[in-house]
Amino acid sequence: MNLTTMVSTTKIKSIDFFRKTPRDLTEASLSGAGISILAAISMIFLFGMELHSYLTISTSTAIIIDKSSIEDTVRLDFNISFPLLSCEFASVDVSDVLGTNRLNITKTVRKYSINRHFQTNGHEFHAVPLMHVKHDEKVDETYGEGSVTLNSRNFDKVTHEHPLVVVNFFAPWCHWSNLLSPAWEKTAKIMRQRYNPKYDGRIIVASVDCTQEQGLCTKHHIQGYPSIRIFRKGSDIKDRTGIHIHETYYGDRDTDTLVMKFDNMVSSIGKDPVTYYGNKPVNYTIYPAPHQEGCRVEGFVWVKKVPGNLIISATSGSHSFDASQMNMSHVVSTLSFGSMITPMMMSDLKRLGPYLGAGHNRLNGQAYITHPEDRANVTIEHYLQVVKTEVIGLSHQLIENYEYTAHTSLVHSHSIPAAKFHLEFSPMQVLVTENTKPFSHFITNLCAIIGGVFTVAGIVDSILYNTYKLAKKVELGKNF
Repeated sequence: MNLTTMVSTTKIKSIDFFRKTPRDLTEASLSGAGISILAAISMIFLFGMELHSYLTISTSTAIIIDKSSIEDTVRLDFNISFPLLSCEFASVDVSDVLGTNRLNITKTVRKYSINRHFQTNGHEFHAVPLMHVKHDEKVDETYGEGSVTLNSRNFDKVTHEHPLVVVNFFAPWCHWSNLLSPAWEKTAKIMRQRYNPKYDGRIIVASVDCTQEQGLCTKHHIQGYPSIRIFRKGSDIKDRTGIHIHETYYGDRDTDTLVMKFDNMVSSIGKDPVTYYGNKPVNYTIYPAPHQEGCRVEGFVWVKKVPGNLIISATSGSHSFDASQMNMSHVVSTLSFGSMITPMMMSDLKRLGPYLGAGHNRLNGQAYITHPEDRANVTIEHYLQVVKTEVIGLSHQLIENYEYTAHTSLVHSHSIPAAKFHLEFSPMQVLVTENTKPFSHFITNLCAIIGGVFTVAGIVDSILYNTYKLAKKVELGKNF
């Protein structure tokens, strides 16, 4: 090695921060060995704690202003069972303070008939479009009463004996029933003349006064007046689900339309019963009657993030309802806002379980039952305060979720009772963010652990060693 190289090496060595002491100039001790072992164990333990802290994902929560536009919409999913509200008239309406007013939503709503025990036959009840029906413009009193009066004693007998029995379930106080009455009686007399019960009897046009025959009307799930039911021979025949088969007529209620309809029904006896239409276009159609008296309403609607209402009630543009007999008791299976949190999303975000999921839907599984004998004309109102939660995961995926508090009250209604859900969206929102420690922070803490433990251990060892040396000197001084 030449002189220049030796000089360069010497200069480099001069900046050494960790100058070495020759080993033969150091002294090992038992106390130093013990402290070294304890220091090593402490370093390993603290390293494990720091590694666990580094790998642990934490969440931070903040309350911020919801900057959503009032035009933004939120999906509202629901599944609500009404054991005493017929699917025939069950209507889902949405309104808000911005002027939105959507009535009888059917595109995203499905209805299934249920009984008082919330059991369904599994078949969807197809919604009947609300329509303006036509009545006779002039009342002809010359025909008098032509329909057969039915009651609980003779109803089954008549419906068993004749191929077709068309029944008008009415209430004398009902405006629509009174408009129908002249045309109904006139049609009944015409049918009697054409199809004499003594010689033909293929069709019987009958009437039931529901104020006198409440039990019979309840048996056939009559909730709106007038309800025109069609019973084909015999009405005791059941479909594969065990439900009695009969149908409901919807459409114009003038004499010409009714006569044409009934003639077509008679001519179709023994043929496909689905052929309901005549030779010229008229406003009538029939649907299967509700199999059971209750209704399960499920689906979703879009609501704006402003104060509004979701209302479920009995609605029709051509029927009357006895408000004192309406019962809006219901059970909420599901009522939630925003996109559904799928099980796969929850499995990926198990850490966020306390902030997401159906557990924040406060009405789910709740029953709201009213008894007519206790109080009539009861509207059940739910007041919902909805709060938005935004969750930002490690992948920076933004998940929106909504939770709400709910307060319920029973209100005596002067109109048709309803189930009302008043929606109030909070101007504030909750922001939940997942956080991890940066690697640089982990390395810094790791160096601090090693350096700190080493330094503290060295101080303790120095104190013990010097104390031991001092004690030795004192002992030697006493001996001399």
